[in-house]
Amino acid sequence: MEQPAVSVPPAATAAESTQQDPATLPAARSEALPDDAEANTSHDPIEKVAKTDAEWRAQLSDEEYRILREKGTERAFTGEYWDTKAKGVYCCRACGLELFESDTKFESGCGWPSFFAPLEGARLTETRDTSHGMIRTEITCSRCGSHMGHVFDDGPPPTGLRYCINSASVKLEPAEGEPD
Repeated sequence: MEQPAVSVPPAATAAESTQQDPATLPAARSEALPDDAEANTSHDPIEKVAKTDAEWRAQLSDEEYRILREKGTERAFTGEYWDTKAKGVYCCRACGLELFESDTKFESGCGWPSFFAPLEGARLTETRDTSHGMIRTEITCSRCGSHMGHVFDDGPPPTGLRYCINSASVKLEPAEGEPD
């Protein structure tokens, strides 16, 4: 059954840095999807990447595989990018699809990289996640299906959204002149 698409607004401006009390996080999105619903936030169809489990295991480290393919979560305040200020584009670590511009990254206080919007036309799929006794909205790469993290409605303007991403799920492609 085809599910309705949910459009995610593109980034308009850089967010002001905000600091939130981690005890208040996470808040579930108010526009929660019905059980088993998925919404592709893409505007255009994209070519899917399909690999066998053995191919993913050969490509990814054990930790990357656990997070990207088994929907794991890294510990807060431990990931490579949770406090990175470098400029560039964050891409899906599994397939390279560009997902977030560093200008949309902000300090949320939660211990994971947080963004207020994906790149315009970014390829993210939202799925209702009721694991671990919570109701959340999982986000995955629409190209390869890899787990990125979750999106919540407690972010800063202009979107009010917080895309909470595992560092192991993305790779920062530095802007020209930025160190690798």
